[in-house]
Amino acid sequence: MRPMGKTRRLLSVALGGAALAAALTAPAHAHGQDDDGGDARDSARSAPTWQLTGTGTDARFRGLSTVSHSTAWVAGSKGTVLRTVDGGRDWRNVSPPGAGQLEFRDVRAFDARRAVVLAIGDGEASRVYRTEDGGATWTESFRNTDPKAFYDCLTFFDHRHGLAVGDPVDGKYRILSTADGGRSWKVLPSAGMPAAQPGEAAFAASGQCLVSSGPRDAWLATGGGATARVLHSADRGLTWTAAESTIPAGDPARGVFGLAFRDRRHGIAVGGDYRAGQPSPRAAALTGDGGRDWRPAAGPVAAYRSGVAWLPHSRAAALAVGPTGTDLTTDGGRTWRTVDTGSYDTVDCTPDGGCWAAGEKGRVARLAR
Repeated sequence: MRPMGKTRRLLSVALGGAALAAALTAPAHAHGQDDDGGDARDSARSAPTWQLTGTGTDARFRGLSTVSHSTAWVAGSKGTVLRTVDGGRDWRNVSPPGAGQLEFRDVRAFDARRAVVLAIGDGEASRVYRTEDGGATWTESFRNTDPKAFYDCLTFFDHRHGLAVGDPVDGKYRILSTADGGRSWKVLPSAGMPAAQPGEAAFAASGQCLVSSGPRDAWLATGGGATARVLHSADRGLTWTAAESTIPAGDPARGVFGLAFRDRRHGIAVGGDYRAGQPSPRAAALTGDGGRDWRPAAGPVAAYRSGVAWLPHSRAAALAVGPTGTDLTTDGGRTWRTVDTGSYDTVDCTPDGGCWAAGEKGRVARLAR
């Protein structure tokens, strides 16, 4: 949709991630179960807090991709791409040359050297760049030539296969596909895509309007139409089914803004109304069947939220972020509580226990405990 407006290193990767999940969830005096019988206690010792890092820029970062607790990439306004490999102590400006007029809204990093970034906008403003040397050089691998197309988000199933989504063209969402790590892209046939609702589009707010889990499953979040929907593909974008979420829509500023799936069944949706000061009731939902059915959170997020991420090695804990704060769930998305009031647009976590958030005025933070 058109633009709107430390974690301490422990003994091992698995131990570090599990300890973080346990440390960030609320104490449980009674045992709870998630949808498939998992223990929802994750007995916690403290609430999460964000530790800001100095980026040296005032760009707004809606694109974030974390590789580890020490390595992360952010992409944002004024064609800005930054990378850290030391936990945020130093950020290196690795922006593509000549990209200062572009709005980067998504980035997917495979490691400290390889990453793909997406610029949004009408016509040729929608582009994809790829680097294989940590941002020292970039290759433009896609430039949109359709004046009716506007790309929003991208996702990767693995190091080779990925998708990018654009707002509806001739009544259907436009899907790009790559099978070579983003070096080349092709537009997929639209025959397997359900018709879009009038006014419906995807929000380029956090890089999470298109997400994936496993080798073939992808989900697309929508808003702006009569209902906010989540579309699902089980074949890497060739065919899609649509399900209504419980998040209110009916206005160009309302709908589902961010999705996160911890496996191909369990997902969380967040959103609301992005306009400052507008209420966002029922702005969180969850699914346990891969997105066929969505149910509202019994205790939803406090306000509009654009980004969401599952905590590593937890089947019950996740974070949601937005301009007015961060919310935490410890029961798989059923209930949420506000744990921070700083402004962030997007959030991402890695299996080794690294969680990062990014947003306006150059804000990038790492989760501390």
